[in-house]
Amino acid sequence: MNTGLKITAFGAAIAATFGTAYGVGTSIDPVVAEKPPAAHDEHAETEEGAGEKAKGGHEEAPGGGHETTPAGGLQISEGGYTLALDTPRVAEGRSALLSFSVKDESGRKVTAYQREHGKELHFIVASRDLTVYRHLHPTRAADGTWSVRAKLPAAGGYRAFADFKPAKKGATGVTLGADLAVSGTSEPAALPKAGNTAEVDGYRVTLDGALTPGKANELKLTVSKDGKPVTNLQPYLGAYGHLVALRAGDLAYLHVHPNGEPGDGVTKPGPEVSFTATAPSSGAYRLFLDFQHKGEVRTAAFTVDVPATGSDSGAKPSTQPGETEESGEHGH
Repeated sequence: MNTGLKITAFGAAIAATFGTAYGVGTSIDPVVAEKPPAAHDEHAETEEGAGEKAKGGHEEAPGGGHETTPAGGLQISEGGYTLALDTPRVAEGRSALLSFSVKDESGRKVTAYQREHGKELHFIVASRDLTVYRHLHPTRAADGTWSVRAKLPAAGGYRAFADFKPAKKGATGVTLGADLAVSGTSEPAALPKAGNTAEVDGYRVTLDGALTPGKANELKLTVSKDGKPVTNLQPYLGAYGHLVALRAGDLAYLHVHPNGEPGDGVTKPGPEVSFTATAPSSGAYRLFLDFQHKGEVRTAAFTVDVPATGSDSGAKPSTQPGETEESGEHGH
């Protein structure tokens, strides 16, 4: 993960429509009976095969445009590391223990990581329709097995992301992704429309700025409560805000942190939290901002449309309440 600078980029797509029953990989039978997908008002969804990371050059991306940077979260194995889910399927609406590990090239579980933003590893779970989001905080056993309890409220296909940096000298950050199935009857929702605010638990978060393919832009998120600016945000994971974004269609993963940090003598604890981000392609994105106030972490969710290069680009988030869950999880 890179602090306050470019977003981890994206690659080719994984199928995102819900027209078939979901399994995880090719070795697991389907466990979800699904209803027809909800109509999408804004974006046509394209069914594509399992993505492969771009190995340089340009690659067509969902929503138009070209990939110009390496992908994030679209591969289960990358850089000699593999994400192994011990629990690739769970039941809808029930608290379940998610267990996983990161394995090296020899198949051994990784037990040494560099701490970044207060954690050795960041674990994100999101539904493929991007209406359910969880930023979880697993614990690691001595043998390298990670575990955390979570309750996923809706059946369907999900993607689990492990974002980490190995302790190996010279290692760079890695984001791996694996499919997760939640059993039950699935009725995927349409991607929320773009807007300019998001509300959660009486807080209003306003997004100002634009995402442009291949160009770094500043995004400012302003937090208010009951019409008054929040000027006493509390540090969360070493920052006043934590931003994850996923591209609709393939769930390519972005993970950024704000410009500045608590205690640097410059960065104020609100109401604005600033990020610098680069969109790797045009298309629709879902942004999830975690922020902490009065001892509780909340998640504000936005939908952002990124026009093709040369178009009038504007990042317009949608109003979408967040949720807070138990067992070390939170989010929408």
